[in-house]
Amino acid sequence: MNHLEHLKSNKKTFFNFMKEEYPLFQHSNVFFRDLQYAIKSYFELKENSVSYFQAGKIAEAFIKELENLNDLQRIDHKSWRVNFEVGIKPKIAETEEVSNE
Repeated sequence: MNHLEHLKSNKKTFFNFMKEEYPLFQHSNVFFRDLQYAIKSYFELKENSVSYFQAGKIAEAFIKELENLNDLQRIDHKSWRVNFEVGIKPKIAETEEVSNE
């Protein structure tokens, strides 16, 4: 499986990985360089390294695919708006302590 096909079939995993390093959530902006570096880091972690140049080419193709799915909406030539929920939000009960007083 090539890198682009891997990203397309593991989109949720990739964006959860990306969210660990970048402020990424529904309706946030995402920048080309952030996607490029995240792709490079993601495949390094998978022990299937890509060069900076290759990561750029993969990012271009992946962005085009996400635009076609309306998952990303172009803002300008190097930034997009995220149109899907990224990651799992913790439940209120998991984040706040409940008092019985």
